[in-house]
Amino acid sequence: MCGRFAFYSPHEAVTRLFGVAAAPEIEPRYNIAPTQFIATVRETGGPRDVALLYWGLVPSWAKEKAIGARMINARAETLTEKPSFRSAFRRRRCLVLADGYYEWQRSGTVKQPYFIAFDGGAPFGMAGLWERWRDPLSGEPLESCCIVTTSPAPAVAHVHDRMPVIVPRDAYAEWLDRATRPPIVSHACSDPRPIRAAGTPRQPARQRCAQPGRGPDRTSWNRGRRPVESCPHA
Repeated sequence: MCGRFAFYSPHEAVTRLFGVAAAPEIEPRYNIAPTQFIATVRETGGPRDVALLYWGLVPSWAKEKAIGARMINARAETLTEKPSFRSAFRRRRCLVLADGYYEWQRSGTVKQPYFIAFDGGAPFGMAGLWERWRDPLSGEPLESCCIVTTSPAPAVAHVHDRMPVIVPRDAYAEWLDRATRPPIVSHACSDPRPIRAAGTPRQPARQRCAQPGRGPDRTSWNRGRRPVESCPHA
């Protein structure tokens, strides 16, 4: 699964790498969590744009928003079968912007967090689906999304048995184009590496890391600040 990730690349990287003519300034965030609004790229009939969507897909037929908290991920293998994701897969695909994501490796009762990213540090697009929903009581609209997951690439298979589908840059247009037949996403996966175990992005784990069995500090990271706790094993 993908339950936490980071996105902190500058505005210029978003416009250059994702083909967006104009993008809002996005605050760096190092521990993005479900039910928060996250940066995505999508095409809705006009130029490709950046949209902030609620992480936790709420199908158009849902009676309440709360269902989204249980649908932060969609398995690539069953996208055409599940009613919650089938329509979005056909017509409403997006890229979820990330610099890396977190996964927890289990060893007995201990869970060791890893920050998984590419060696070069470039941001990437995770395959996402999005939906429009309107609250039946208040009439308030909501646009929400989920992240598509698949079997892990070889370099991260020892950490977890699932990972987000990372769309290759040359496949962005195909993934976003609403007029094309949905691609086979289970094979559209690049090969990231767990280059920093349990750490602050941009800093090696020996300088800053989470203690085994404990994730990053959620309060400070959600506000875009790096944790100040030094790794006791440095």
